[in-house]
Parts: sequence; structure tokens; C-alpha cells
Amino acid sequence: MGYPENVLAGDEQVVLHRHPHWKRLVGSVLVLLLATFVAALAAAWVDTLSWADNAKLVVSLVIGVLWLLLVGRFTLWPFLTWLTTHFVVTDRRVMFRHGLLTRSGIDIPLARINSVEFSHGVIDRMLRTGTLTIESASQDPLEFYDIPQVERVHSLLYHEVFDTLGTEESGR
Repeated sequence: MGYPENVLAGDEQVVLHRHPHWKRLVGSVLVLLLATFVAALAAAWVDTLSWADNAKLVVSLVIGVLWLLLVGRFTLWPFLTWLTTHFVVTDRRVMFRHGLLTRSGIDIPLARINSVEFSHGVIDRMLRTGTLTIESASQDPLEFYDIPQVERVHSLLYHEVFDTLGTEESGR
């Protein structure tokens, strides 16, 4: 899924577009599997009871609603949040947008970036993800967590910043 073109300047080109790493969704998938397993067990148990059909139906509906609430809150919501979080590098700026109902974001012009760092622990290294820290001239360092292939993104961003600075210096 490409980044929406309507937020880009006329001749601006997307160099990199990433969502957070899939590791953010592991807990959500586990909740989905566990909630489904427990709901299926409970529904099967209710079916074996010698209750009236109306009572079984009501209890089964309660189980279904509880399952839906759990899955909606702990699976669907995190997935939609993940899907609407964007880390974008263009040939002019770094953009970060996030939020489902209330959107927010930040743009950092490449010419204002002073340094780019990355860090990742053992698990993050195995999953090829990490934290990217960007320090710009006008604000405190910004940390972007769970960036997939963080070393590659760091290198790419460094080269984009270097190319932008080289272009500005040669144009003077």
C-alpha cells in the first residue's frame, strides 16, 4: 500500500514507506487465538447442558458478544492502529503519521536533520527491527520505534540527508 500522493509536494518522490514492524501485532494474534479457543470451548460446554433452548441461546449470545468485544479491542484496534501508522522518507523530508480516529504527525525536512541513529537489542536484531532516532536542528531528538530493517532505513536516510545537503551546497 503506497503512501497517499495528496500529501506530497508536486515533484516530491517517496523513497521509503514503512508501517511499524509486525512484532507489534503478535500479542493481538495471541489474544485472537486464545479468545477464539475459550469461546469455542464455552459454546461447546453450553451445548452439552440440559438447559432450555432459549437459555442456551442467550448464553451463547453472551459468549459471542464477549468474544467480539475482546477481539475488537485487543485485535482489531491494534491492527487498525498499526495499519494507519506510517513512517515515510521522501527526497525532501521524513514524515511520521499515526492515529486512527485522531491523526497526528510530524514532518522533518532533510536539510534540518543533524544526526540519525539506530538501536536494537538481541530480539530486535533477530526480527530485523529497531528504534530510529532523528535529531533535527530545531527540536529534541525524535525516536521512532519498531522500524522494520532499521539499519537499512538508517543508511538510506543518511544518504538522503547527505545528497540533500550536497545539492543545497552546490546550488549556492
